[in-house]
Amino acid sequence: MKYLVLIFSNADTTRTGSEEDLRGLFALRDELAGTGELVSAEGLSLPQAGKVVRVREGAKVITDGPFGEAKEQIAGYFLIDCLDDERADEIAGRVSAVIDDRVEVRGVLLSA
Repeated sequence: MKYLVLIFSNADTTRTGSEEDLRGLFALRDELAGTGELVSAEGLSLPQAGKVVRVREGAKVITDGPFGEAKEQIAGYFLIDCLDDERADEIAGRVSAVIDDRVEVRGVLLSA
């Protein structure tokens, strides 16, 4: 089953974590790639660079970021494919330990 591990960051920072954090995330990414459990892992641009796209009454409406007054942003993710919730929680815990902050793990319902 696939799981998404969402990494959060303070919205006031320009990037997530220290160089040591990034090295730890890259090492975990490489390890999960080696076990075949990694589908994808990426960092995301800041909310100010994002857009919301909606279609209303047939017209496309694009709104530039930032969106709302959140203290946290989604800074990156690991998309993993592993056997069960227990393994997904274990991997999420390792991501959390590297960044020294919480992460959110959610099962993917629809997958190609």
